[in-house]
Amino acid sequence: MIVLELLQGSSARSLYELRAGVVTLGRAATNTVVITDYHLSGEHGQIVREGDGYVYRDLRSTNGSVVDRGGQRLAVDATRRFELGLAHGDLLLLGDPKNPVSIRVRILPGARAPAGGGGDELGERLIASRSIVDLPAVTDQLEHDPVGALRVYKALQKLGGRLDQSACVEACVEAMFELLPRATHVAVLLRAESDKDRFVLAMSRERLPGGKTRDLRASTNDGGADPVRASRTILRRVLADRAALLTANAGEELSSSESILGGQILSMIAVPLWRGDEIIGMVQADNRHSAGMFDENDLEVALLLGSQAALAVDNASLVSRLKVAEERLRGENVYLKKRGEQRMRFENIVGDSPAMKSVLAQLEKVIDTRATVCIYGETGTGKELIASAIHYKSNRADKMFVAQNCAALPENLLESELFGHKRGAFTSADADKKGLFEIADGGTLFLDEMGEMPLSLQAKLLRVLQEGTIRPVGATAEKQVDVRIICATNRDLAAEVEKGRFRQDLYYRLMVFPLQLPPLRERREDIPALAAHFLKRYAEEYRLDLPGFTQESLDALSSYAWPGNIRELENEVQRLTIQAESGHWIEVTDLSPRLRRVEGTVARVAPKKGTLKEMMDQVERWLLQEALREHGGNKTRTAATLGITREGLHKKLAKFGL
Repeated sequence: MIVLELLQGSSARSLYELRAGVVTLGRAATNTVVITDYHLSGEHGQIVREGDGYVYRDLRSTNGSVVDRGGQRLAVDATRRFELGLAHGDLLLLGDPKNPVSIRVRILPGARAPAGGGGDELGERLIASRSIVDLPAVTDQLEHDPVGALRVYKALQKLGGRLDQSACVEACVEAMFELLPRATHVAVLLRAESDKDRFVLAMSRERLPGGKTRDLRASTNDGGADPVRASRTILRRVLADRAALLTANAGEELSSSESILGGQILSMIAVPLWRGDEIIGMVQADNRHSAGMFDENDLEVALLLGSQAALAVDNASLVSRLKVAEERLRGENVYLKKRGEQRMRFENIVGDSPAMKSVLAQLEKVIDTRATVCIYGETGTGKELIASAIHYKSNRADKMFVAQNCAALPENLLESELFGHKRGAFTSADADKKGLFEIADGGTLFLDEMGEMPLSLQAKLLRVLQEGTIRPVGATAEKQVDVRIICATNRDLAAEVEKGRFRQDLYYRLMVFPLQLPPLRERREDIPALAAHFLKRYAEEYRLDLPGFTQESLDALSSYAWPGNIRELENEVQRLTIQAESGHWIEVTDLSPRLRRVEGTVARVAPKKGTLKEMMDQVERWLLQEALREHGGNKTRTAATLGITREGLHKKLAKFGL
């Protein structure tokens, strides 16, 4: 017997001594314990006798329930755990967490389930059971019963093509009603995804006169308890025996199970849903009419349904997960694509110098053409960034942009990478592989370091440009592709043609629209903006708050020649960001030693006092000497670094006697 002592709450009594197998608590007058506090649900909770003990179950109440066990509060609601075993001395806290209804639980010694109510004694009422190993024998019997086989086939057809889990469960219920004419109620339980030890009711239906069915859960939307739950006692036995069960007179003999008592079940079939060796759910069919009970033939037919239903539910669950994954990947792709487009748009290419304005003006004219673009420029000037911007600004933006460095792979691997190969074309070709031309079909292929491509591959590339076809390594047929080529190089391709290292016919094909990117030293006006751009990017990445560069540090950055161009500048700013302290400006003393050499130039020259022209001549002479020294006396590179012609350099050297 269980005793409930109401410590706080509105009720007609303060003490309840209860011997029933099922006790309900809530505001509704139909409850065993009626508590009228406004914050409780109509049927708030339920106490069920299970064997020698009691379990408290929250009936999806609005404000939930808590079991206080020696100061430890255990929530019982639909979002965490829906039931919890009770112990002597527990305190039930129902409803409003700040001012709950408080009930002391006392379990008196000798409170045992009635005879025959324990799950261990189910075998006394068990008529038959069938394991999954009995399935082949059942199918063999159907081979000699064409009528029965046709009936089973038609019923199981309902499961075919149901790729939604709820539709699959509905088809399972309908098939069970069709296979078992005596069934009046069918319920399906499935293993919860979040808790592998928990089974939840997926669907519960009642057969109405005329063969129609009614969803019992839908009929209890007023908050009441579901009158047809699958039996917990039967579920435990199905899991323990790993078999389909047929029981009779369950309503009289399984008195410890509130679900069976509530339904007044006379006979029941419970079939597990197998996933290999794992049980993922259970289908339960009840006969609540006295005329005619289930027999062993019904059990065997239900066993067939269970094996097919498990496969259908698994397939539907897999399709559901694939759809979720596909939606997630589609969303990620859209996000990444938009992010890429935002990064590659011309307006996001940092540079306001005349040299960059000239480059961008040329690009605007070629973006929506099929013309091949060849980008010249020193290493680190941003050739791939410009190529990406051309693609994402063009009408090919919804297709692939694929980049390949021609100097990164040996000839045989580069050919396979670009054109693909057939299985068996060479030793390691164990499967067909698409080449980058095929992957970029409809889009853009960017070939970096074009001057490094071997002559044999140049001939293949020329054919792609002329005919628009490719032939994978080891293939006998050609494939048509529509790919725009953008190439880049830091070599003088005209000089390579003269030396015989680059095909002349390919050279003219690539030179449809040549584009020269200026080195960073020729666009010094852009250095402060580029430095600020990289500082902002890496400060956000490393979660730092950096105000910016001091004017002295910007002057030093602008004065440096940057032989590695934008890539070198980006690496320098990244290093500065890593070493910087949040909230501090980037000082000139933070810069690399090679950048600080320009710091205090006038102080190091220390020109003797005189007229302005005399002092300027001394500084100019020193700068010429330093530039020559940096370039090992090479006058061509010295002139380029200083931004003057070679003839102009000769005149200045002659002027100062150098």
